[in-house]
Amino acid sequence: MALGSPQHEHPFGHLIDTLRGEQYEERRFFNPQMLDDVRYEKLPFCMRVLLEAAIRKCDGFYVKKEDVSSILDWQKQQNQAEVPFLPARVLLQDFTGIPAMVDLAAMRDALAKQGVDPSLVNPKCPTDLIVDHSLQIDYSKCAIQSPPTPVDDSHGSAAKSLPGRPRGGSSSSQCGGQGRGCSKAACSDAPSGRTPAVQIENTPLLCPFHLQPVSEPETMLKNQEIELNRNKERLQFFKWCSKAFKNVNVVPPDIGAVHQVNLEYLCRVVQEGEGFIYPDSVVGTDSHTTMINGLGILGWGVGGIESEAVMLGQPVTLTLPEVVGCKLVGSINPLTTSIDVVLGITKHLRQAGIGGKFVEFFGAGVSQLSAPDRNTIANMCPEYNATVSFFPVDDITLQHFKHTICSEEKLALLGDYLKAVKLFRSYDDQSEEPQYSEVIEMNLSSIVPHVSGPKRPQDRVAVSCMKEDFINCLNEKVGFKGFHISKDKQGIQIPFLHDGAEYNLAHGSLVIAAIISCTNNCNPSVMLAAGLLAKKAVEAGLSVKPYIRTSLVPGSGTVTHYLNTSGVLPSLRKLGFEVVGYGCATCVGNTAPLPESVVDAIKQGDLVACGVLSGNRHLEGRLCDCVRANYLASPPLVVAYAIAGTVSINLEKEPLGVNSEGNEVFLRDIWPSKEEVQHTEENVVIASMFKELRSRVEKGNAFWNSLESAKSSLFPWDPKSTYLRCPSFFSKLSKEVSAPQSIDGAHALLFLGDKVTTDHISPAGSIARVSAAAKYLQSKRLTPREFNSYGARRGNDAVMTRGTFASIKLQNRLIGKTGPKTLHIPTGQTMDVFEAAERYQRDGVPVIILAGKEYGSGSSRDWAAKGPYLLGVRAVIAESFQKMHKNHLVGMGIAPLRFMPGENADSLELCGKERFTISFPQELTPGQMITVQTSTGKSFSVVSLFENEMDVEFFRHGGILKYVARSLLP
Repeated sequence: MALGSPQHEHPFGHLIDTLRGEQYEERRFFNPQMLDDVRYEKLPFCMRVLLEAAIRKCDGFYVKKEDVSSILDWQKQQNQAEVPFLPARVLLQDFTGIPAMVDLAAMRDALAKQGVDPSLVNPKCPTDLIVDHSLQIDYSKCAIQSPPTPVDDSHGSAAKSLPGRPRGGSSSSQCGGQGRGCSKAACSDAPSGRTPAVQIENTPLLCPFHLQPVSEPETMLKNQEIELNRNKERLQFFKWCSKAFKNVNVVPPDIGAVHQVNLEYLCRVVQEGEGFIYPDSVVGTDSHTTMINGLGILGWGVGGIESEAVMLGQPVTLTLPEVVGCKLVGSINPLTTSIDVVLGITKHLRQAGIGGKFVEFFGAGVSQLSAPDRNTIANMCPEYNATVSFFPVDDITLQHFKHTICSEEKLALLGDYLKAVKLFRSYDDQSEEPQYSEVIEMNLSSIVPHVSGPKRPQDRVAVSCMKEDFINCLNEKVGFKGFHISKDKQGIQIPFLHDGAEYNLAHGSLVIAAIISCTNNCNPSVMLAAGLLAKKAVEAGLSVKPYIRTSLVPGSGTVTHYLNTSGVLPSLRKLGFEVVGYGCATCVGNTAPLPESVVDAIKQGDLVACGVLSGNRHLEGRLCDCVRANYLASPPLVVAYAIAGTVSINLEKEPLGVNSEGNEVFLRDIWPSKEEVQHTEENVVIASMFKELRSRVEKGNAFWNSLESAKSSLFPWDPKSTYLRCPSFFSKLSKEVSAPQSIDGAHALLFLGDKVTTDHISPAGSIARVSAAAKYLQSKRLTPREFNSYGARRGNDAVMTRGTFASIKLQNRLIGKTGPKTLHIPTGQTMDVFEAAERYQRDGVPVIILAGKEYGSGSSRDWAAKGPYLLGVRAVIAESFQKMHKNHLVGMGIAPLRFMPGENADSLELCGKERFTISFPQELTPGQMITVQTSTGKSFSVVSLFENEMDVEFFRHGGILKYVARSLLP
């Protein structure tokens, strides 16, 4: 039913209202207040957004009047009623965006073979695709490593100069203004043996004194040029998508990743369409999507599988959640950053056990948080396992929008509309407080600076206790925090040479310090605090040891912009934190190799070397195999620990270092005040960075603008391509759907333990030379230098399937050691997981996976479900699942089955070598008990984790993709 239909045709046409005022003309909207139901004003604000969408989208098919009634009766229906939600838009990033778009292109092929017009396959829901996300660091600190051969296409030809980027030592003008710090020297020739620096179009760097363009650092130019060239084929596909599909907006490369600046640029707060205005809402294929809740926009992360369904007009079905009210009271300590507030709230909410719930913030303390601070807090939802953390729009939000995305006219419309439907929040009026499922109170004054580590983000350590805690970690047995270093070896010092100078490494020595592209860094306050700290440190005569692998990889050029315009970037560079590019880098292991002398010293002393990074992920072994302790810290603390050169230090009592005059310098001497940071943020950052971003998005860049792409409605797959391949998800697509098929005589492909993350399952990072994916690429005559990353090759199912379960950290009980191997049970041979799965499929033997607790935890990755599906996995039996990953398994037609409470593989005495028969009833229902029989005669029950009838329907169809494709067949 179209929104523009006459009122009497819409079940809730009587709720259509019009904004008062000449400036609004005919701005119509559905006003839930006109229900005259006292329950509406008692709903949490996030539930009001769900209610408005249900009212507006009520068509009697996807959304029924009963769904509206269920949301309105939320207090009684939470955790019981299931309701559909049709968000206003979808957000894709490159890693999950390319397989989603490849799947849609493959769906067009499948329908064309059935005689259906392929152009019917388009996103029905507006979709934004951000091309930039993941960056591989080839160069660091302008110290050129052995550079890989840039790849222009999948066949390995050398990269050519980018359009608009002259090579060589030709002069490129810098700032022409007169004043200190403004060199007129042209971009000099690179040292012998290095590729010369080149000028990049639309540089975000401006002279801090005259706001005139200057040339980019050599490092960034080289990393960006290699990235664009080696991913040219993938970018050409995105260019085709932007033309072939309706309702798709592609944000071109060189703009930045999915983070708060870009998310806010794309948001609307109040949407307009089909003659109505309504609240903005979004689902995105990135765990950082939740940060948009900091701006009063309801949104959360979903997998690429679910996002494709939403793009094609299917609703997200959710059980009405509990909404936890988090009341913020007290005052924030001046030395506490928003990262400390985030981690404090994260710990508080994690301990409260709010998994799968909505969180909504209220209380006088909320008004102390800036809009970027709220985004940063909302960003951490995945860490405490909430679905969203919602901050309703208030006066602070409106003031922020005034500097970012709203004209005066739009700002007035936004405020008046939100007030008209009671979606605007005033913390001065306690009568506005909704009723929550429960209320958790958080005293902001109790938060002190923390870091997290050394292996898990939930293990927080007060900065004042860091030295003591690290020593305890050395003493503890090997585990989540322990390293079990004998006391007689804890004081060992290993000398080594670096660039002709001698240094010593010890336990706790810092070897990696990264201010990375994760969204937390894009909060202006913490990044400015890091820059101001660096400025004060340089002025105090402090430095960072040259062997420490430092990097600064902002999520956007706008971050570089405001760091430079605020005058702090030169100081960051002087300490080694030079901008090397944009995207996910150190946080996912894409760091340049450590100096060999450092690696040798670590191995010689069996040292617990450390990395400190400012992200929200640092799982063990993710940064570098030889760096065993990794800590999350705010950007200014990353700088502080880099200067100290060790984590084994009490920053409150011990000096960071000694200057050239022999004076001790303490952290308190150089820590910038909150007022200093806020003044810089308000007067320099916010308005200028959004103006710059708007210009860059609208103009694009020469490389993107000059890219050629096919103009056909069907994508012309290149059979020689190693980047893009038409996947086999739609093979043997038929109109008829059979009843659920039982799994007979399955073998366990893997027998896994607890906390198997999507990092263990889904291909990510570089492609190991001895992996199954490497063998495939070598068969295509590619050299290891041309392998690129799994992320870049997510559009090739042959690569991704071979990379599934290829993590070196995978603990498979069938073989009893770490590695991407498994036991092919019939032959007793140990082989790559892919090779074993391939043999099982060739022999017609189904496979399942046995696992422990929290299977599939971590970041949302659709290939963590697509990969197992293509490996032939029919079911996963585990003690518990991460909810989002469980949904992904259902979306691919894999049955998520849970052991009964108190039972697991060990209590049932399963060795993993049995054959399993799982009998599904013809009339499968949500949450049904299923019987599993083994070849040893054992029988036990499991619970099918299908939450609703839609889950069952997806499973019957073999996944969401086939369900949607069949809906388009005549």
